[in-house]
Amino acid sequence: SKQVGYNNSPTDLLTDAIGSSSTSILTLMKIPSNHDLPVSSSSPCFAALSLDAQTVRHGFPYQPSSMAHDPVQKILAIGTQSGALRLFGRPGVECYCQHESGAAVISLQFLINEGALVSALADDSVHLWNLRQKRPAILHSLKFNRERITFVHLPFQSKWLYIGTEKGNIHIVNVESFTLSGYVIMWNKAIELSSKAHPGPVVHISDNPMDEGKLIIGYESGIVVLWDLKSKKADYRYTYDEAIHSVAWHHEGKQFICSHSDGTLTIWNIKGQGKPFQTITPHGKQPKDGKKPEPCKPILKVEYKTTRLGDPFMILSGGLSYDTVGRRPCLTVMHGKSTAVLEMDYPIVDFLTLCETPYPNDFQEPYAVVVLLEKDLVVIDLAQNGYPIFENPYPLTIHESPVTCCEYYADCPVDLIPALYSVGSRQKRQGYSKKEWPISGGNWGLGTQSYPEIIITGHADGTVKFWDASAIMLQVLYKLKTAKVFEKSRNNKEEKQNTEIVDEDPFAIQIMAWCPESRMLCVAGVSANLIIYRFSKQEITTEVVQVGQCVCSPFLSASPSPQTTGPPTHPSTSSNSSDGVRDNVPCLNTPLKQSSGYQVELVVQLVWVSGEPPQQITSLALNSSYGLIVFGNSNGLAVVDYLQKTVLLNLGTVELYGSNDPYQRQPRSPRKTRQPSGDSICSLTTIQLLFTVFRYCMFVCCVYSLSVCAGALPLCALSSTVLLSVCPPRGANPLDHRDNSFSRSRSSSVTSIDKEAREAITSFHFCETFARKGDSTITPCLYVGTSLGTVLAVALNLPPAGEQRLLQPVIVLPSGTLGRLKGSILRMAFLDNTGTFLPPAFELWYEPNAVGADSEERDKARKRRPVSVSPSTSQELQESQYAVVCSEKQAKVIALPSQNCIFKHSITETSFVLRADVVQMNIGNCVACFCANGHIMTLSLPGLRPLLDVNYLPLTDMRIARTFCFTNLGQAMYLTSPTEIQRITYSQETCENLQEMLGELFTPVETPEAPNRGFFKGLFGGGATSLDREELFGETQAGKASRGLAQHIPGPQGLEGMKGAASGVVADLARARIALDERGQKLGELDERTAAMLASADSFGKHAHDVRKRDIAL
Repeated sequence: SKQVGYNNSPTDLLTDAIGSSSTSILTLMKIPSNHDLPVSSSSPCFAALSLDAQTVRHGFPYQPSSMAHDPVQKILAIGTQSGALRLFGRPGVECYCQHESGAAVISLQFLINEGALVSALADDSVHLWNLRQKRPAILHSLKFNRERITFVHLPFQSKWLYIGTEKGNIHIVNVESFTLSGYVIMWNKAIELSSKAHPGPVVHISDNPMDEGKLIIGYESGIVVLWDLKSKKADYRYTYDEAIHSVAWHHEGKQFICSHSDGTLTIWNIKGQGKPFQTITPHGKQPKDGKKPEPCKPILKVEYKTTRLGDPFMILSGGLSYDTVGRRPCLTVMHGKSTAVLEMDYPIVDFLTLCETPYPNDFQEPYAVVVLLEKDLVVIDLAQNGYPIFENPYPLTIHESPVTCCEYYADCPVDLIPALYSVGSRQKRQGYSKKEWPISGGNWGLGTQSYPEIIITGHADGTVKFWDASAIMLQVLYKLKTAKVFEKSRNNKEEKQNTEIVDEDPFAIQIMAWCPESRMLCVAGVSANLIIYRFSKQEITTEVVQVGQCVCSPFLSASPSPQTTGPPTHPSTSSNSSDGVRDNVPCLNTPLKQSSGYQVELVVQLVWVSGEPPQQITSLALNSSYGLIVFGNSNGLAVVDYLQKTVLLNLGTVELYGSNDPYQRQPRSPRKTRQPSGDSICSLTTIQLLFTVFRYCMFVCCVYSLSVCAGALPLCALSSTVLLSVCPPRGANPLDHRDNSFSRSRSSSVTSIDKEAREAITSFHFCETFARKGDSTITPCLYVGTSLGTVLAVALNLPPAGEQRLLQPVIVLPSGTLGRLKGSILRMAFLDNTGTFLPPAFELWYEPNAVGADSEERDKARKRRPVSVSPSTSQELQESQYAVVCSEKQAKVIALPSQNCIFKHSITETSFVLRADVVQMNIGNCVACFCANGHIMTLSLPGLRPLLDVNYLPLTDMRIARTFCFTNLGQAMYLTSPTEIQRITYSQETCENLQEMLGELFTPVETPEAPNRGFFKGLFGGGATSLDREELFGETQAGKASRGLAQHIPGPQGLEGMKGAASGVVADLARARIALDERGQKLGELDERTAAMLASADSFGKHAHDVRKRDIAL
């Protein structure tokens, strides 16, 4: 960390201390050294970032590929195409795991009520997961070398796993030792000996519910084989001329049903192998002449579930007629004579029927269907008429519209989450099933965090969602639709749901500014609309009244005079030109009913000028105490007073410098531009006109008065809307500017004429500090950061609180430059003379629509709010402040009011910072940075000493750059996929408490009793027949498996993980299995050593033989 000092320091002692240790500088600057966080990265404040630092992942599993359910534990597992595993129990109990290979998960099988899960991947590996710990881990893996895995089946209460392959063979694995059995079912023995054609890959394996010794095997070509495990031969073969996709048993084991590629279902008797007992085409048109129905789309899966008192259920996906073009994917439920076709929003990946019993040889009694879609999870209630869906309690709707930006707030006011939940609960849809959510396994964690956390997500359709993120959980609180303010286009008759950002998103949210204390919200969209909201618990109706239109244009001059007050005085007359609001998203001109929650206060739009669209908004800030909004783009900035509904300042970036502009700027291009018409436009020189092209700002101010609904009490206040929007060029992606902004040059040089002319505004910070160098008083200020690394100050002169604030003008005056850094300015903050963080001033929330006695309380609250510090209040120079400024390349701490740089640190030379925040930890403050090379770094304050530098996450997607954000108390988050939020922590305290906060997936539950065979079935042998698989598949009878077929890979935990799991009700069984596993592992090691010795002996023999031959030849 580099320390820099200047001779014009407020004290001579500082000059003498230059070059000394940072501790002495801290003392001389009257900042106790304990306010500077410890320099060691192993500080009790920080935890080394690794996979363990990932606290929890929220959202819908991206690109799901498979699913499994444990009917006893009542937990659900979903695998994805990227090798991820997501496990769900009761609401609030979730877990994320990842296979190292990243291969797609093609099949999942629970060891029911055993606390274990088997996963099969597309890279032909099989893994055993231990679920008896809060963070599941792999115990064993088996990698097949010669054959591709196509299907996996694990019978209930069995330790032998059947694995079907692409070659048509079936291998059997012991799930306890994860070793292959010598018993193999070869495809050429399963099919007819006279058949020379290969039957294709194995697409189904299952045992007869009533006879464990009979195994049904389905091949893709349409052949089904009933295999006798004891006699090792096929009892029956069933042939159909259409490819098979799935097979399901009747629980009595006398019939099974197959689904085929032509949209038919065939029902077979196990002893009637000639032709199907019945053929059904659920969605096919039945010809009158008795011919075969027309073929339909393939039925990808079918399940056959029986009930004790009623008709069985046949549930299937696919099978629709080919003439239903454009019809959405459907799930069909056939029950008795009724057939219900349930349309889904997305393609169906898989579905499972939830039943009352885990035993396949009993009446199933289905009560729900879990449907895994490409982008949603739906659970259907089979017990109620109409098959309503359950209300999903998981936070799986993050991607309902693509996320375009997000913010993370920790340690919010305690009354904020209840307030948002109160208004959000009124937005819930009706018509859900009245039953409780059926996936109810696991237990919540015991640990809790004492502070509330809120995540806000902005979406491509203009939606803003508020989420309760406290204690590593996520629950939607409130949903705000900003597009209601604008008129919807009539061209888009059908909105296509998508998780990726597309061109046709005119309402997409780009930046958000929120004040948790006052609950004021401001959002900026890609179409350059800026909407300001107030929070109210009362419903109102807003009537739109457009008062006027004004043109505010900055002109190039040596000493610019900022515009300050009042409404516009020169209405534009350019109504016939191509400028103005004609090309903007139109605002509503009809009364707008606003429900309780966030209600529109102002709408501001940037409009087209001289045929060119306005530039996108690049930065935004809000201050509820001052009643101001400031926003900037690549042209300049504007300050809006949302209390008086006026534009206070509208300047290009050049005008902020005044006569002290350090850059010799030239026009970007000599092209001729058309001068806007109107009396308010003055005659310009050629150079002035060229600058106007890219610095011109134009505001349309529309005042919306509130009219009360019939029967409501009259309101005294008026509400208005200021409208600001930046329209992208036609045909361009609205988010191109934001997504591609990282491809521009990161050099700090200022040789580029275009770069100097296009100095964008990149950050703002409201504060009460010293506006100019050497000031003796603090005043409300706005600090501005630019893309060229300059920090500029703007002084704010505010009227007293109360009525005078609404009547008297606010004076806004640029006050010069604070400093200059390499790269764009990302973040600014202020510390007091003890190193304590100084938050911007704010007002506390009050009910804006209060009437009667409540309105009097509201007025009193408004008069009490701390608008600014009186200019007469003086402070001695030693009670100075410290400005913390962070850019893409470096960080500086600047003393105020002397404006001396006392600390300076180069963050990165080879990369650049994407996100920087000044965050408050339990023992102090620090600067947290996320760089494009994947490094997460923290710097102490005010000394800027490195505390943490971890290579955590390389920037592989612009989505990460757009959504990564830090918050207080060591928390951070980013969008890891279009549908998932990943939360991480760099706080040691959170890491230590994380284990307690995480929920438990496995809970000790007694397995239900097996079905009663009945007296006559027991007497005459009609019940289920068991099989001694241990004897049949064991090494004694089946022999050893082929050595090169598969490779066993012990998990990172190995036997220790299993020993840790051996507790609870199944402790004895687990210990017995551990003993067997240890014996198997030792035998496996002995076998490997023996094989190595044989190989060594063979090598030695060959070498000796070669030596002998050479000797004979000599």
